[in-house]
Amino acid sequence: MRIRTIRSLIYLAAGIGLIVSIFAAFEYYEASLRALCTISAFFSCAAVDQSGKTTTLGIPDYLWGVGGFVLILIVAGIAESRSAERRWPYLLLGLTAFGVAFSLYFLYVQLALIGAFCVVCATADAFGWLAFAGAILLVRRLTEVTGPADDDGGAEIRGSGA
Repeated sequence: MRIRTIRSLIYLAAGIGLIVSIFAAFEYYEASLRALCTISAFFSCAAVDQSGKTTTLGIPDYLWGVGGFVLILIVAGIAESRSAERRWPYLLLGLTAFGVAFSLYFLYVQLALIGAFCVVCATADAFGWLAFAGAILLVRRLTEVTGPADDDGGAEIRGSGA
């Protein structure tokens, strides 16, 4: 897969994830929007939103999503503009891995503590996982086409792939 295609996948996943996370924020404050994803007692955004268990470290969970996807977009952009520096793709990989870990924690809270499943939240999580997969592919692909790192953490590109 071409590096440009992988970068596009990351941007697309993070962009859609950001939109879904923003929708989750609106849904949290607007009860009528919760009805859009309340299918049953189990598949219920309303049950999750009204559980009182939707903050982590004092921050509303939707803000973790919004902030995380914004950071992914920023780091992905820096990684692209500074393509000779290896640290940015690895930072992107670490950031998306952290997001996947958080999403697994949120899934645990929904299923084990609340006993309901938020479809909107799961959709945002899925786009985070897709961005993580893209970051893995990006690091692997860049490792294939780069030479050894120079003194300031950069690398010389040997193949185009872009």
